[in-house]
Amino acid sequence: MKLWNIGTASKGLFASFAILTLFATSSVFAANTSYRAPEQAPGATTVTVDEAKWLHDDGAVFIDVRNPRFFANRHIPGAHHLDMKNVFTQESLAAVADKDEPIVIYASSERCGRAYRGAKLAASWGYKEVYYFRGGIVDWKSVEFPIKSLNVVASK
Repeated sequence: MKLWNIGTASKGLFASFAILTLFATSSVFAANTSYRAPEQAPGATTVTVDEAKWLHDDGAVFIDVRNPRFFANRHIPGAHHLDMKNVFTQESLAAVADKDEPIVIYASSERCGRAYRGAKLAASWGYKEVYYFRGGIVDWKSVEFPIKSLNVVASK
């Protein structure tokens, strides 16, 4: 016994409505470009691009928390990839850095909250020298510091 019978025209209308709603919702989220990651991460020191470069040259451990596709496309030379969404855990961080080592955590830019979350977590896990590079790869690239892209070192 059928309790509800949706005719063919109604099914098409419902499907069209569902697709339109999905499109409209995703457009609203995509258009929200006003997001900015917090300027400070609890327990971490926020660094500028020049300070990040100094830390890099001094041997700090760099952690890129972006997705794998972005990391493969371009990243700071020597950076370890620990995707915030799937890989960034206490265990994965401990595999690449000791709690007494300086670590610099970065993502795409100040419009991405991944570095903030990573820096906050690392500090809460007892890492003593956590640096939050809020400007990320966008700032690094804008001043033409070296980047690694597709296993080739690039200057721009």
